[in-house]
Amino acid sequence: MKIAVVGLGFVGLSLTSVLASKGNNVVGIDINNDKCEKIRNGVTPFFEPDLEKTLRIGLKRKLTISDDFSLIKDCDIIFVTVGTPQKSNGAIELAMIKKASATIGKVLAKSKKNPIILIKSTVIPSTIQNIILPILEKKSGKKAGKEFGLISNPEFLQESSAIRDTKYPHAIVLGGYQTKHMKKAKKIFAKLHPNIPIIITNYQTSEMIKYANNSFLATKISFINQLSNICQNTPGANIDDIAKTIGLDPRIGKLFLNAGPGYGGSCLPKDMRAMINFSNKAGVAPTLLHAVEKTNEYQINNVIALIKKTLGHVESKNITVLGTAFKPDTDDIRDSVAIKLIKKLLKMKAKIRIHDPKAIENTKRIFANRIEYARSVSDALKNSHCVVIMTQWKQYEALNNNSIKNMRKKLIIDCRRILANKKLDADYYAVGIGKN
Repeated sequence: MKIAVVGLGFVGLSLTSVLASKGNNVVGIDINNDKCEKIRNGVTPFFEPDLEKTLRIGLKRKLTISDDFSLIKDCDIIFVTVGTPQKSNGAIELAMIKKASATIGKVLAKSKKNPIILIKSTVIPSTIQNIILPILEKKSGKKAGKEFGLISNPEFLQESSAIRDTKYPHAIVLGGYQTKHMKKAKKIFAKLHPNIPIIITNYQTSEMIKYANNSFLATKISFINQLSNICQNTPGANIDDIAKTIGLDPRIGKLFLNAGPGYGGSCLPKDMRAMINFSNKAGVAPTLLHAVEKTNEYQINNVIALIKKTLGHVESKNITVLGTAFKPDTDDIRDSVAIKLIKKLLKMKAKIRIHDPKAIENTKRIFANRIEYARSVSDALKNSHCVVIMTQWKQYEALNNNSIKNMRKKLIIDCRRILANKKLDADYYAVGIGKN
């Protein structure tokens, strides 16, 4: 069985690397030749734990990386993982997946194969049936369900654990018509992932599942963050103890209850806006979703208010931000709350210095010389009036009195509460813990 993966972004490259590392005959396709060249040399275009190692194992086996779409003509399985970025109104941009579908269709027209095409790109309900399927049929001159299979197969990867999530998904969703291709796909996935639940449904439900999944996670985060704000204004209240306890309730679960300055990244904000946009078009007022998004947006204002309260004013103050990636173990700063914080502080004429173990280069692309970049945590803290811990990198947990000795004013605002149990000679505020 020969497998193609079209689109070598976060999802596509993770999938390509895992499949190839297991000995499958895989071809990874991307229109960016420079990216392909890097990947062929075992270099990943972004940081993800274990990805580079997995990629290099795959390259030693049966992995081909190319910008030549014609290589998919001999493939039995074609995964489509191209991006669906966000428009200004919250809707998703389909230009890339339309182009990929048209190109795949043209290749199919010259192929003798009867492949299964699996759409992993995140798209709103009815996109596959109303847009992708007609393009493929028109460009290939072939009929879906007969001469090729077309199945929705949403992904549920988390950044920082993409390799593990690819190897061990919590569920597999296959959406589409009940054809011979669906039966074949079910057998393939059952072999790839034994004992993992396989959900067979239609296109629209499968597409909706991905948005429902991310919308619920966003709701869970906003809920615990709102509780965190209440705790912060309640002397002695501790959000971490509350989260730990309610997380033990099997009806709730412990995941995504880590209160912080708000959710970010490439998925949750984008998918929430897309869901709101889709809901409005469907004639359903997304009241709860709006509240979730508003709560998330408020979180950064809570941090700003705390900085202003403790410093008095921020103009000309040296403020250190520790962590710009939206979460630890990634270099992704897309929709990062830390980036939003920095932008707001700059408007208030603060002097900003940042540190991040992996995301400095990506941060430079946004701010250039408008802020300072520190190579070490100690350099970041030197002469600082205030340090704001935004990302829960492991190394920030090592901060102690020696680390902060060269601060001009020993003020710490800990948005992740990673130093809450330490005795620090500093004015310390932990978001979500009420001061007595």
